Amino acid sequence: MTAHFALIGVVASDMAASLAFYRRLGLVFPEGAETLPHAEARLPGGFTLALDSEETVRAFHPCWRPPAAGGRVSLAFRCDAPEEVDTVYEEMVGAGYHGELKPWDAVWGQRYATVLDPDGNGVDLFAPLPVAE
Repeated sequence: MTAHFALIGVVASDMAASLAFYRRLGLVFPEGAETLPHAEARLPGGFTLALDSEETVRAFHPCWRPPAAGGRVSLAFRCDAPEEVDTVYEEMVGAGYHGELKPWDAVWGQRYATVLDPDGNGVDLFAPLPVAE
């Protein structure tokens, strides 16, 4: 038997705020998920992003406590072009989300930026830079 990676789980302190953040990045969650303790969005490649409320996690793991600080998980969204990294970053920051790292050209050949979700998790935005000839 072989285990296959299939799901990324994020514990949300405010389900509605987390859903709004990830929907703004283009993920599709069911309508009315704001009132649910668990919500899932299918990702390309067959993966799933699952959001669970803190109460849901405590229901099966009573000793669970949120980490003292965010940043233990990082998600990344690929953009179609380097300029789209800047556009999406500005849109997210303009909507009130924290811009952790402004767009920059990374030494590994990508336009890169980071915004934080409502729980302080890093969400990277990236696109390949054109290859210099």
